[in-house]
Amino acid sequence: MLFALFLSALTSATILPGTSEAALAALIASGDHSLWLLVLIATAGNVLGSLINWWLGLYAEHFKHKRWFPVSPEALDRASHWFGKYGLWSLLLAWLPIIGDPLTLFAGVMRVRLLPFIILVTIGKMARYAMIAGGATGLSSMFSG
Repeated sequence: MLFALFLSALTSATILPGTSEAALAALIASGDHSLWLLVLIATAGNVLGSLINWWLGLYAEHFKHKRWFPVSPEALDRASHWFGKYGLWSLLLAWLPIIGDPLTLFAGVMRVRLLPFIILVTIGKMARYAMIAGGATGLSSMFSG
């Protein structure tokens, strides 16, 4: 089950479909694992997915016109605008739907150094999973009491 959470979180950060939030909430509700272990596993998988996007971004210029390329030109333009406006700090928002994946890809295009990328993306994604875990814990206690 823990590997399934990791895989779901990884795919959620890429073009592949993933439901990491639901997987995390379900595992929390089961009560079989430490809350923080689940948050760490989901965060690790999601950050690894973002690293894949960053790596693709390093080579985006060569592949951006391919049909299989993971981000549409419109989404790449939106991410470029965000990145131009907010710079490196925009990576704290890599967890957001729609713009998060293109932001991580665009960070590769912009040749953002790996260590700042990992730190900022991890902070944002861990905060999101911690909030989801807190919400799931609150909901499960509401329905169990």
